Amino acid sequence: MKSIKIKGSERESVGKKATKALRNAGQVPCVVYGGEKPLHFSADELAFRDLVYTPAAHTVEIDLNGSKVRAIMQDIQFHPVTDRILHIDFYQLFDDKEVTMNIPVRLQGNAPGVRSGGRLLFRKRKLAIKALPDNLPDFFDVDISKLKIGENITVESLLKDEFSILHPETTVVVQVKTQRSAVVVDDEEEGEGEEGAAEGAAEGAESQE
Repeated sequence: MKSIKIKGSERESVGKKATKALRNAGQVPCVVYGGEKPLHFSADELAFRDLVYTPAAHTVEIDLNGSKVRAIMQDIQFHPVTDRILHIDFYQLFDDKEVTMNIPVRLQGNAPGVRSGGRLLFRKRKLAIKALPDNLPDFFDVDISKLKIGENITVESLLKDEFSILHPETTVVVQVKTQRSAVVVDDEEEGEGEEGAAEGAAEGAESQE
């Protein structure tokens, strides 16, 4: 998984007055959990742009005056009016310790069922997984190029040894549902229809003779 570097400074004071002063200066107060004790730091709000405003999942390398900490974002708070970042919680990563993270799903290709008039339903845009940090994937790429009306793709088809998916195997990720105007045609029926049309045309020709 791709990692984003964030340069910050440890916070000596974590009181409300100090926190307000940080925000007024364009800094975001943050906490890293998961280590021996919580690590309080702050960083420029612009430093989080590529981490927060993206559908992709990333790990973070936090540089605090040369001391580096690997982490993932756990929680974020926004101002209800301005949408500015108020606070971010991180969770520290260790090479030998599994972590839980939401991984985005990307759809690949075009579903034949949609071209036939069906409706594509993207049920799970993110999947929660548990894995060692080095085994965290950037995305789940789901191929829908063979998905017909009435068919679906479930979690079961995305399972791998490198991680555990924290959803039942029968959980539907994406499906194509029929609509009233949709025409369901299978390959065999399509072939029979062409043969029937050919026979009808031949009979019509004979009757004209």
